[in-house]
Order: sequence, then C-alpha cells, then structure tokens
Amino acid sequence: MLYVIYSEDVADSLEKRRAARPAHIERLQKLHEQGRVLIGGPTPAIDSNDPGNAGMSGSVLIMEFETLEAAKAWADADPYVEAGVYKKVTVKPFKRVF
Repeated sequence: MLYVIYSEDVADSLEKRRAARPAHIERLQKLHEQGRVLIGGPTPAIDSNDPGNAGMSGSVLIMEFETLEAAKAWADADPYVEAGVYKKVTVKPFKRVF
C-alpha cells in the first residue's frame, strides 16, 4: 500500500539538512531502486525552486510499504529525524486516484 510521509522542519534547519542529506538520500535511493518511491522531495521555505539560504520547510514522500507500522518505523529511522531536522513527521495511508 502507498503511504504519505509529511515532515515539517524545525526553524533554521538548513545546516542540519546539509549535514544529514547524503545518508537521507542513500536510504531513499535503495527504495527507489526497488520501485517503492512514487514521489519525494523537499518543500522550499519560499516560493522558489532554488530557495538558497531560506532553505526548506519540510519534505513530502509517497512510498510503498507493507503496513502503516512499517512506514512509520521507516520514517522514524530517517537520518533527518536523528539530526534534528524535523519537528514533526506525519505518516498516513494514501490512495492514488490520479
């Protein structure tokens, strides 16, 4: 089943994101190679594809997992969580219509 993982950053998360990004991307790449990532990316803090020093305000992932519990466990183990980038992570089932 598909699940949406919506994460909100702490204030001034840019340096924490930069430091943890390689591990975050490596982990996502493994699931992408398995065909389990429908969409994923950050939400810029300002209305721009390149927000520069404004950084990001969070992330959105839509991915395939066996269960909601598995999706939550995966989200909880994200390097951005460990690095203190996220202040809140929400995981919900997602039904693709379009």
